[in-house]
Amino acid sequence: MSYFLSDEEAAFRDAVRQFAEDKIKPLVNKMDQEAQMDPGLVKQFFEMGLMGIESPEKYGGAGSTFFMACLAVEELSRVDGSCGVLVDVQNTLVTNALLKWGNEAQKEKYLSKLSKEYVGSYCLSESGSGSDAFALQCRAEKKGSGYVLNGHKLWITNAKEASVFLVFATIDKSLGYKGITAFIVEKGTKGFTVGKKEDKLGIRASSTCELLFENCEVPVENVLGEPGKGYKTAIETLNEGRIGIGAQMIGVAAGALEAAINYSKTRSQFGKSISQFQGIQFQLAEAATELEAARLLVYNAARLKDSGKPFLKEAAMAKLFSSKMAEHVCSVAIDVYGGNGFTKEYPVEKFYRDAKIGQIYEGTSNMQLQTIAKILLD
Repeated sequence: MSYFLSDEEAAFRDAVRQFAEDKIKPLVNKMDQEAQMDPGLVKQFFEMGLMGIESPEKYGGAGSTFFMACLAVEELSRVDGSCGVLVDVQNTLVTNALLKWGNEAQKEKYLSKLSKEYVGSYCLSESGSGSDAFALQCRAEKKGSGYVLNGHKLWITNAKEASVFLVFATIDKSLGYKGITAFIVEKGTKGFTVGKKEDKLGIRASSTCELLFENCEVPVENVLGEPGKGYKTAIETLNEGRIGIGAQMIGVAAGALEAAINYSKTRSQFGKSISQFQGIQFQLAEAATELEAARLLVYNAARLKDSGKPFLKEAAMAKLFSSKMAEHVCSVAIDVYGGNGFTKEYPVEKFYRDAKIGQIYEGTSNMQLQTIAKILLD
Protein backbone atom coordinates (compact mmCIF):
# COMPACT_ATOMS: atom_id res chain seq x y z
CA MET A 1 0.00 0.00 0.00
CA SER A 2 1.18 3.55 -0.66
CA TYR A 3 0.52 5.21 2.75
CA PHE A 4 0.79 8.55 0.95
CA LEU A 5 4.47 8.01 0.26
CA SER A 6 6.11 10.32 -2.24
CA ASP A 7 7.75 8.76 -5.27
CA GLU A 8 11.15 9.29 -3.65
CA GLU A 9 10.04 7.66 -0.40
CA ALA A 10 8.48 4.69 -2.19
CA ALA A 11 11.60 4.16 -4.30
CA PHE A 12 13.81 4.32 -1.21
CA ARG A 13 11.59 1.85 0.65
CA ASP A 14 11.68 -0.56 -2.27
CA ALA A 15 15.46 -0.30 -2.57
CA VAL A 16 15.96 -1.07 1.13
CA ARG A 17 13.49 -3.96 0.93
CA GLN A 18 15.35 -5.47 -2.03
CA PHE A 19 18.67 -5.04 -0.27
CA ALA A 20 17.30 -6.78 2.84
CA GLU A 21 15.94 -9.67 0.79
CA ASP A 22 19.10 -10.12 -1.27
CA LYS A 23 21.88 -9.40 1.23
CA ILE A 24 20.50 -9.86 4.76
CA LYS A 25 18.06 -12.77 4.51
CA PRO A 26 20.72 -15.38 3.56
CA LEU A 27 22.68 -14.44 6.71
CA VAL A 28 19.85 -14.20 9.25
CA ASN A 29 20.01 -17.71 10.73
CA LYS A 30 23.80 -17.73 10.96
CA MET A 31 23.90 -14.34 12.66
CA ASP A 32 21.15 -15.37 15.10
CA GLN A 33 22.87 -18.64 16.01
CA GLU A 34 26.29 -17.04 16.42
CA ALA A 35 24.90 -13.88 18.05
CA GLN A 36 27.12 -11.87 15.76
CA MET A 37 26.42 -9.14 13.21
CA ASP A 38 28.10 -9.87 9.90
CA PRO A 39 30.81 -7.17 9.47
CA GLY A 40 30.29 -7.18 5.73
CA LEU A 41 26.66 -6.15 6.22
CA VAL A 42 27.64 -3.16 8.34
CA LYS A 43 29.96 -2.05 5.55
CA GLN A 44 27.08 -2.34 3.10
CA PHE A 45 24.83 -0.26 5.37
CA PHE A 46 27.30 2.58 4.92
CA GLU A 47 27.56 2.00 1.19
CA MET A 48 23.76 2.09 0.92
CA GLY A 49 23.68 5.44 2.72
CA LEU A 50 21.67 4.01 5.61
CA MET A 51 23.93 5.23 8.41
CA GLY A 52 23.56 8.98 7.94
CA ILE A 53 20.08 9.41 6.53
CA GLU A 54 19.35 12.75 8.21
CA SER A 55 22.92 14.05 8.23
CA PRO A 56 23.40 17.01 5.87
CA GLU A 57 25.18 16.32 2.61
CA LYS A 58 28.11 18.52 3.67
CA TYR A 59 28.87 15.90 6.34
CA GLY A 60 28.56 13.03 3.87
CA GLY A 61 24.98 12.17 4.78
CA ALA A 62 21.88 11.85 2.64
CA GLY A 63 20.32 15.09 3.89
CA SER A 64 16.98 13.32 4.11
CA THR A 65 14.23 13.05 6.73
CA PHE A 66 13.49 11.27 9.97
CA PHE A 67 10.59 9.57 8.20
CA MET A 68 13.00 8.06 5.66
CA ALA A 69 15.12 6.72 8.53
CA CYS A 70 12.00 5.03 9.94
CA LEU A 71 11.24 3.49 6.54
CA ALA A 72 14.74 2.02 6.46
CA VAL A 73 14.40 0.59 9.98
CA GLU A 74 11.03 -0.95 9.11
CA GLU A 75 12.25 -2.62 5.92
CA LEU A 76 15.43 -3.99 7.49
CA SER A 77 13.45 -5.32 10.48
CA ARG A 78 11.01 -7.04 8.14
CA VAL A 79 13.93 -9.42 7.47
CA ASP A 80 16.01 -9.06 10.65
CA GLY A 81 15.26 -6.96 13.73
CA SER A 82 18.94 -6.90 14.68
CA CYS A 83 19.87 -5.06 11.51
CA GLY A 84 16.92 -2.76 12.04
CA VAL A 85 17.98 -1.70 15.51
CA LEU A 86 21.63 -1.13 14.52
CA VAL A 87 20.52 1.34 11.87
CA ASP A 88 17.85 2.75 14.18
CA VAL A 89 20.25 3.64 17.02
CA GLN A 90 22.67 5.14 14.50
CA ASN A 91 20.06 7.43 13.01
CA THR A 92 17.33 8.19 15.54
CA LEU A 93 19.55 8.42 18.63
CA VAL A 94 23.22 9.12 17.90
CA THR A 95 22.91 11.20 14.73
CA ASN A 96 19.86 13.05 16.04
CA ALA A 97 21.63 13.97 19.27
CA LEU A 98 24.63 15.37 17.41
CA LEU A 99 22.44 17.23 14.93
CA LYS A 100 20.53 18.97 17.70
CA TRP A 101 23.12 19.39 20.43
CA GLY A 102 26.50 19.24 18.74
CA ASN A 103 28.57 22.33 17.94
CA GLU A 104 29.95 22.82 14.45
CA ALA A 105 33.32 21.24 15.25
CA GLN A 106 31.63 18.13 16.69
CA LYS A 107 29.29 17.84 13.72
CA GLU A 108 32.13 18.19 11.25
CA LYS A 109 34.23 15.58 13.03
CA TYR A 110 31.66 13.00 14.05
CA LEU A 111 28.71 13.27 11.67
CA SER A 112 31.14 12.91 8.77
CA LYS A 113 32.52 9.70 10.24
CA LEU A 114 29.11 8.38 11.29
CA SER A 115 27.89 8.78 7.73
CA LYS A 116 30.80 6.86 6.22
CA GLU A 117 32.55 4.55 8.69
CA TYR A 118 31.73 4.93 12.38
CA VAL A 119 28.95 2.99 14.08
CA GLY A 120 27.52 4.96 16.99
CA SER A 121 26.23 3.85 20.39
CA TYR A 122 23.93 5.57 22.87
CA CYS A 123 24.90 4.95 26.49
CA LEU A 124 22.37 5.86 29.18
CA SER A 125 21.25 2.70 31.03
CA GLU A 126 22.88 1.38 34.20
CA SER A 127 22.04 -1.43 36.60
CA GLY A 128 20.04 0.92 38.82
CA SER A 129 18.75 3.31 36.17
CA GLY A 130 16.46 1.70 33.65
CA SER A 131 13.02 3.29 33.72
CA ASP A 132 14.44 5.64 36.36
CA ALA A 133 16.79 6.87 33.67
CA PHE A 134 18.36 9.67 35.68
CA ALA A 135 19.41 7.68 38.74
CA LEU A 136 22.88 7.56 37.21
CA GLN A 137 25.92 6.42 39.19
CA CYS A 138 28.41 6.92 36.38
CA ARG A 139 30.19 10.14 37.32
CA ALA A 140 32.35 12.73 35.60
CA GLU A 141 34.81 14.87 37.54
CA LYS A 142 36.25 18.08 36.09
CA LYS A 143 40.01 17.76 35.99
CA GLY A 144 42.37 20.08 34.17
CA SER A 145 41.20 20.69 30.62
CA GLY A 146 38.70 17.86 30.62
CA TYR A 147 36.68 15.34 32.60
CA VAL A 148 37.47 11.98 34.15
CA LEU A 149 34.69 9.37 33.89
CA ASN A 150 34.23 6.49 36.33
CA GLY A 151 31.44 3.94 36.43
CA HIS A 152 29.74 1.48 34.15
CA LYS A 153 26.85 1.15 31.73
CA LEU A 154 24.66 -1.86 30.95
CA TRP A 155 22.56 -3.07 28.00
CA ILE A 156 24.26 -0.80 25.50
CA THR A 157 23.20 -1.46 21.91
CA ASN A 158 25.83 -1.44 19.12
CA ALA A 159 28.61 -1.48 21.72
CA LYS A 160 30.72 -4.12 19.99
CA GLU A 161 30.60 -2.47 16.57
CA ALA A 162 30.72 1.16 17.69
CA SER A 163 33.59 3.59 17.30
CA VAL A 164 31.89 6.54 18.99
CA PHE A 165 29.75 6.46 22.15
CA LEU A 166 27.39 9.10 23.57
CA VAL A 167 27.82 8.60 27.32
CA PHE A 168 25.66 10.17 30.02
CA ALA A 169 27.26 10.79 33.42
CA THR A 170 26.64 13.09 36.37
CA ILE A 171 29.03 15.90 37.25
CA ASP A 172 27.32 16.53 40.60
CA LYS A 173 24.98 13.94 42.19
CA SER A 174 23.61 16.56 44.60
CA LEU A 175 22.06 18.36 41.63
CA GLY A 176 20.00 15.32 40.63
CA TYR A 177 19.05 15.26 36.96
CA LYS A 178 20.52 18.77 36.56
CA GLY A 179 23.99 17.32 37.03
CA ILE A 180 23.74 14.96 34.07
CA THR A 181 26.06 15.71 31.17
CA ALA A 182 26.53 14.06 27.79
CA PHE A 183 30.02 13.14 26.58
CA ILE A 184 31.37 11.92 23.25
CA VAL A 185 33.77 9.05 23.93
CA GLU A 186 35.74 7.38 21.18
CA LYS A 187 36.66 3.71 21.05
CA GLY A 188 40.20 3.18 22.26
CA THR A 189 40.10 6.04 24.78
CA LYS A 190 42.32 5.17 27.73
CA GLY A 191 40.28 3.91 30.68
CA PHE A 192 37.32 2.91 28.52
CA THR A 193 36.53 -0.77 27.95
CA VAL A 194 33.69 -2.62 26.26
CA GLY A 195 32.84 -5.43 28.66
CA LYS A 196 30.65 -8.52 28.68
CA LYS A 197 28.35 -9.12 25.72
CA GLU A 198 24.87 -10.23 26.77
CA ASP A 199 23.44 -13.57 25.60
CA LYS A 200 19.93 -12.51 24.68
CA LEU A 201 16.52 -14.00 23.88
CA GLY A 202 16.03 -12.04 20.68
CA ILE A 203 17.76 -9.59 18.31
CA ARG A 204 20.77 -11.74 19.05
CA ALA A 205 22.98 -10.42 16.25
CA SER A 206 22.65 -6.94 17.73
CA SER A 207 25.44 -6.50 20.27
CA THR A 208 24.36 -5.51 23.79
CA CYS A 209 27.31 -4.98 26.13
CA GLU A 210 28.51 -3.57 29.41
CA LEU A 211 30.78 -0.52 29.29
CA LEU A 212 33.45 0.17 31.90
CA PHE A 213 34.98 3.56 32.68
CA GLU A 214 38.04 3.64 34.93
CA ASN A 215 39.61 7.08 35.10
CA CYS A 216 38.62 7.61 31.49
CA GLU A 217 39.85 11.03 30.36
CA VAL A 218 37.56 12.96 28.03
CA PRO A 219 38.55 16.38 26.67
CA VAL A 220 36.25 19.30 27.36
CA GLU A 221 35.57 19.73 23.64
CA ASN A 222 33.81 16.33 23.77
CA VAL A 223 31.04 17.58 26.04
CA LEU A 224 27.85 17.38 23.95
CA GLY A 225 25.72 20.41 24.66
CA GLU A 226 26.17 22.20 27.97
CA PRO A 227 27.40 20.66 31.24
CA GLY A 228 24.37 19.79 33.36
CA LYS A 229 22.01 19.80 30.38
CA GLY A 230 22.47 16.15 29.43
CA TYR A 231 19.02 15.29 30.76
CA LYS A 232 17.48 17.41 27.99
CA THR A 233 19.63 15.66 25.39
CA ALA A 234 18.58 12.26 26.74
CA ILE A 235 14.86 12.99 27.03
CA GLU A 236 14.43 14.66 23.68
CA THR A 237 16.51 12.10 21.82
CA LEU A 238 14.66 9.17 23.37
CA ASN A 239 11.33 10.74 22.43
CA GLU A 240 12.45 10.51 18.80
CA GLY A 241 14.05 7.09 19.26
CA ARG A 242 10.73 5.62 20.39
CA ILE A 243 9.33 6.22 16.94
CA GLY A 244 12.29 4.29 15.52
CA ILE A 245 11.54 1.35 17.80
CA GLY A 246 7.94 1.52 16.60
CA ALA A 247 9.27 1.21 13.06
CA GLN A 248 11.34 -1.79 14.09
CA MET A 249 8.29 -3.47 15.58
CA ILE A 250 6.07 -2.96 12.54
CA GLY A 251 8.88 -4.39 10.42
CA VAL A 252 9.21 -7.49 12.60
CA ALA A 253 5.43 -8.00 12.59
CA ALA A 254 5.22 -7.50 8.83
CA GLY A 255 7.85 -10.16 8.24
CA ALA A 256 6.06 -12.62 10.51
CA LEU A 257 2.63 -11.95 9.01
CA GLU A 258 3.90 -12.30 5.46
CA ALA A 259 5.47 -15.64 6.35
CA ALA A 260 2.25 -16.81 8.02
CA ILE A 261 0.07 -15.84 5.06
CA ASN A 262 2.32 -17.68 2.62
CA TYR A 263 2.55 -20.75 4.85
CA SER A 264 -1.22 -20.89 5.37
CA LYS A 265 -1.60 -21.43 1.62
CA THR A 266 0.75 -24.44 1.58
CA ARG A 267 -0.09 -26.18 4.87
CA SER A 268 -2.92 -28.70 4.45
CA GLN A 269 -5.32 -30.11 7.03
CA PHE A 270 -8.51 -32.10 6.41
CA GLY A 271 -7.79 -32.18 2.71
CA LYS A 272 -7.37 -28.47 2.02
CA SER A 273 -5.04 -25.58 2.77
CA ILE A 274 -5.61 -24.03 6.17
CA SER A 275 -6.01 -20.64 4.47
CA GLN A 276 -9.45 -21.83 3.43
CA PHE A 277 -10.64 -22.18 7.03
CA GLN A 278 -12.50 -19.19 8.38
CA GLY A 279 -10.78 -19.51 11.75
CA ILE A 280 -7.38 -18.95 10.13
CA GLN A 281 -8.70 -16.24 7.82
CA PHE A 282 -10.07 -14.27 10.76
CA GLN A 283 -6.80 -14.53 12.71
CA LEU A 284 -4.81 -13.26 9.74
CA ALA A 285 -7.31 -10.49 9.03
CA GLU A 286 -7.18 -9.30 12.63
CA ALA A 287 -3.38 -9.40 12.66
CA ALA A 288 -3.21 -7.43 9.41
CA THR A 289 -5.57 -4.80 10.81
CA GLU A 290 -3.49 -4.40 13.97
CA LEU A 291 -0.33 -4.07 11.87
CA GLU A 292 -1.97 -1.44 9.68
CA ALA A 293 -3.06 0.58 12.71
CA ALA A 294 0.43 0.42 14.23
CA ARG A 295 2.08 1.45 10.96
CA LEU A 296 -0.17 4.50 10.70
CA LEU A 297 0.63 5.49 14.29
CA VAL A 298 4.36 5.24 13.61
CA TYR A 299 4.18 7.07 10.30
CA ASN A 300 2.07 9.85 11.81
CA ALA A 301 4.53 10.37 14.68
CA ALA A 302 7.46 10.47 12.25
CA ARG A 303 5.67 12.97 9.99
CA LEU A 304 4.89 15.18 13.00
CA LYS A 305 8.54 15.11 14.04
CA ASP A 306 9.70 16.11 10.57
CA SER A 307 7.18 18.95 10.40
CA GLY A 308 8.38 20.44 13.71
CA LYS A 309 5.06 19.85 15.45
CA PRO A 310 4.60 18.32 18.93
CA PHE A 311 4.86 14.54 18.77
CA LEU A 312 5.57 13.31 22.32
CA LYS A 313 2.14 11.73 22.89
CA GLU A 314 2.02 10.29 19.39
CA ALA A 315 5.52 8.79 19.76
CA ALA A 316 4.57 7.12 23.04
CA MET A 317 1.35 5.76 21.53
CA ALA A 318 3.21 4.48 18.48
CA LYS A 319 5.77 2.59 20.56
CA LEU A 320 3.19 1.28 23.05
CA PHE A 321 0.81 -0.05 20.43
CA SER A 322 3.35 -1.31 17.89
CA SER A 323 5.31 -3.32 20.46
CA LYS A 324 2.19 -5.03 21.81
CA MET A 325 0.96 -5.59 18.28
CA ALA A 326 4.24 -7.18 17.20
CA GLU A 327 4.20 -9.73 20.00
CA HIS A 328 0.60 -10.67 19.20
CA VAL A 329 1.07 -10.88 15.43
CA CYS A 330 4.21 -13.00 15.81
CA SER A 331 2.33 -15.30 18.18
CA VAL A 332 -0.45 -15.70 15.61
CA ALA A 333 2.18 -16.53 13.00
CA ILE A 334 3.52 -19.35 15.17
CA ASP A 335 -0.03 -20.69 15.60
CA VAL A 336 -0.49 -20.74 11.83
CA TYR A 337 2.69 -22.78 11.46
CA GLY A 338 1.60 -25.21 14.17
CA GLY A 339 4.37 -27.41 15.52
CA ASN A 340 6.74 -26.18 12.84
CA GLY A 341 6.35 -22.66 14.19
CA PHE A 342 7.94 -23.73 17.44
CA THR A 343 11.14 -24.86 15.72
CA LYS A 344 14.14 -22.90 14.51
CA GLU A 345 13.81 -24.42 11.06
CA TYR A 346 11.12 -21.86 10.26
CA PRO A 347 11.38 -18.06 10.57
CA VAL A 348 8.47 -17.19 12.83
CA GLU A 349 9.97 -18.33 16.14
CA LYS A 350 12.78 -15.82 15.60
CA PHE A 351 10.34 -13.04 14.76
CA TYR A 352 8.54 -13.88 18.02
CA ARG A 353 11.77 -13.69 20.03
CA ASP A 354 12.77 -10.43 18.35
CA ALA A 355 9.40 -8.82 19.09
CA LYS A 356 9.61 -9.06 22.89
CA ILE A 357 12.27 -6.39 23.34
CA GLY A 358 9.96 -3.73 21.90
CA GLN A 359 8.03 -3.51 25.16
CA ILE A 360 11.22 -3.06 27.17
CA TYR A 361 13.91 -0.84 25.66
CA GLU A 362 13.77 2.91 25.03
CA GLY A 363 10.98 3.16 27.57
CA THR A 364 8.86 0.27 28.80
CA SER A 365 5.18 0.02 27.96
CA ASN A 366 4.32 1.24 31.45
CA MET A 367 6.47 4.33 30.92
CA GLN A 368 4.69 5.01 27.63
CA LEU A 369 1.33 4.75 29.40
CA GLN A 370 2.57 7.18 32.02
CA THR A 371 3.67 9.65 29.35
CA ILE A 372 0.38 9.43 27.49
CA ALA A 373 -1.68 9.80 30.66
CA LYS A 374 0.32 12.82 31.84
CA ILE A 375 -0.24 14.64 28.55
CA LEU A 376 -3.94 13.74 28.50
CA LEU A 377 -4.49 14.96 32.06
CA ASP A 378 -2.42 18.13 32.00
